[in-house]
Amino acid sequence: MWNVLLTFPGLVALIQLLFLPFFPESPPYLLMQKGDKAGCLKAMKQLWGEGNYQTEFDDLMKEKTVTKGTKIMNVLEVLKEPSVYPQLRTLLLLLLSLQLCGLGATANVQESIIPYVSLGVAVSELISIIFCSSIIDRLGRRILLWGGYLLMALILVLLETSLLLSDQFLWMRYCNVILIFLFIIAYGIGP
Repeated sequence: MWNVLLTFPGLVALIQLLFLPFFPESPPYLLMQKGDKAGCLKAMKQLWGEGNYQTEFDDLMKEKTVTKGTKIMNVLEVLKEPSVYPQLRTLLLLLLSLQLCGLGATANVQESIIPYVSLGVAVSELISIIFCSSIIDRLGRRILLWGGYLLMALILVLLETSLLLSDQFLWMRYCNVILIFLFIIAYGIGP
């Protein structure tokens, strides 16, 4: 019954996907990225209830003014910045610890291939981090969450089908590995 257990994250993602449209965008995102002052105030009221949020709004306006002249850095420029090294070390630690989660075991592949699957998982995580960090400012979190959850659900359906067929067709085991890599990338880009 482990294959049924494997589909559980897909159900959770589907539930989150259904409720996502009912949540407002982030007030700082609406104000700083979109320049939507009315939308920012409306989102604050939706998130925190009725009240006067002029102080928080003024703080966001000050932050917008301060960051207005700040250059938006690309991924390579961020990697060269020494002030982000502690955060990068933390991310790398998380990436390395994810190697122990057992995703490679679900692929149903030969034991001799498992080290390559582990390496592929790490590369997939790195690809998702680089890709997400370079597009999140242009697309926004909501679109990335929607896309990520939709891709994860689709990939889990394909993975379940591939796992069921892997005993009949040996080449399907390699499809399992590729689908796991794609799932990790979709998770890294979205949720």
